Amino acid sequence: MNDLAQHIQTISLADTHEHLYDESQYVNSGPDILQDLFDRLYITADLVVAGAAPAAVAALLDANNPDLEARWSGVAAAWEHCKYTGFGEAVRLTARRVYGMDDITVPGLYAAVERNALLRQPGERLRILRDEGRLDYVQIDSKTWSCLPDPAGSDFFLHDLSWYFLSNGEIDFDAMRQETRIEVTDLKSLRSAFEALFALYAPCAIAVKSQHAYRRTLLWSERSDADAARILQQMLRGETISDAERLCMGDWCLARGVELSIEHKLPFKLHTGYNARYGEMWIDRIRPGHLCALLQRYPQARFVLMHIGYPYADELIAIAKHYPGVFVDMCWAWSIDPHSSVDFLRRMLHTVPVNKLFVFGGDTWWPNAAVSFAQQARTWLTRALQAEVDAGLIGEGEGIRVATRLMSTNQAECFAIEDKRAAIRAYQPT
Repeated sequence: MNDLAQHIQTISLADTHEHLYDESQYVNSGPDILQDLFDRLYITADLVVAGAAPAAVAALLDANNPDLEARWSGVAAAWEHCKYTGFGEAVRLTARRVYGMDDITVPGLYAAVERNALLRQPGERLRILRDEGRLDYVQIDSKTWSCLPDPAGSDFFLHDLSWYFLSNGEIDFDAMRQETRIEVTDLKSLRSAFEALFALYAPCAIAVKSQHAYRRTLLWSERSDADAARILQQMLRGETISDAERLCMGDWCLARGVELSIEHKLPFKLHTGYNARYGEMWIDRIRPGHLCALLQRYPQARFVLMHIGYPYADELIAIAKHYPGVFVDMCWAWSIDPHSSVDFLRRMLHTVPVNKLFVFGGDTWWPNAAVSFAQQARTWLTRALQAEVDAGLIGEGEGIRVATRLMSTNQAECFAIEDKRAAIRAYQPT
């Protein structure tokens, strides 16, 4: 192993995107052996695409059934078809690294049960991520507003303030009232409620996050207060609103979230590109180019565009080159399509200033999965930068410096990590 590979394998890595379940869920209802290997949403989609019945995948993940052989048998053939995908590679990494299985077999699964139980203990979640994964911190999107210090590791487990449902034009008025003590009756009180959410949670939030590309187009338009006020009154009366009206309300709410992220100095993360699951992706809705009107409207914002916009990587590179406020996060991309991600990183390096790229986020639920995704990212990042060295485009020392910037320095600068950690340590509930 040369110095570049050694450096990438050993230095601390910033993890800018996870959906990790909390400590109590991990300890009390955490993954059994088959869930630890396969309950990460993404590989289960590959299994269905490879031919497994959805019911067989559901049975695979049913931890209430102790019959591991029966659960495995329904997907074993499909696994042979998708074990070489990026998602499959991460499963194989977990099987080998955590449970000593070079191949997944029924005897191996039963032999791993005891090891699995030992890992589901208080504090193990943090140890796995920090010590085995060599992660400096993780940023977690739980699709909630709350971003209070995490008792399991307040300066390690950092949380996004979710704007997902609001960007979809979905407003839970009861939840808003419970959180903010504001009764939403009109547009003015809705603005006040949004401001109250940020007052409550922005001090400890690492970013604002929306993945509304799962529910609607990324195409954004400026919406008038008059139109939003009319639709809001319909919603308050309990009337059904049209898709166009919901899109209008979502655009209005998204803009207010971006404005508040600027005021509170928080980056705004946006899912772009590929959708998880299977059989329901509208490919034209997910193009990062749809965001240009929003980027131009708010040049003061720091937008973090996620997942390399796959398969629209060229659009994302052009956007990152053109807009000063845009940063690019390769979270999840290494497991979607590792070869395209290598190509993307190399093209980014020669097209966009090097401080604009973040190289890793696991985008998963359980700590062992996150560590495997991190190992995968380190391996493919090494291949990308070694190819640059081998081509004579950069020296090995330059590759080491670039790796450090992509793995931690850029994230620390964009998210003001040390300032945020200090704010979390100093936080006093009101």
